[in-house]
Amino acid sequence: MPLTDAIQWGLKRSFTPNFGARLVQEGNRLHYLADRANITGKFGDAECLKLEEAFPHFIRQMELMLSTGELNPCHAHSVTLYHNAFTCEADTLGSCGYVYIVIYPTQR
Repeated sequence: MPLTDAIQWGLKRSFTPNFGARLVQEGNRLHYLADRANITGKFGDAECLKLEEAFPHFIRQMELMLSTGELNPCHAHSVTLYHNAFTCEADTLGSCGYVYIVIYPTQR
């Protein structure tokens, strides 16, 4: 995952570190494009490994939410997911084709 503070593709949040991305929606499927993602701040090595494990789980959860209508491509609605000490916020922002996300360590 590239390290950059210049472009934020996902949902904008002020805390760091965070991973943001704009996922492409195709029906109930989501596609990750590395050139539409960014990391703000710095994740430690252990956090990077945990994030790599959590990311597919979040994708599956969001795809399920698309299939049930909880995430709707035509209407903005934010959802929050938790897994493996990470929080994922997701919203279509009514974009009719994208899901914007931000993933960060869960604050306790």
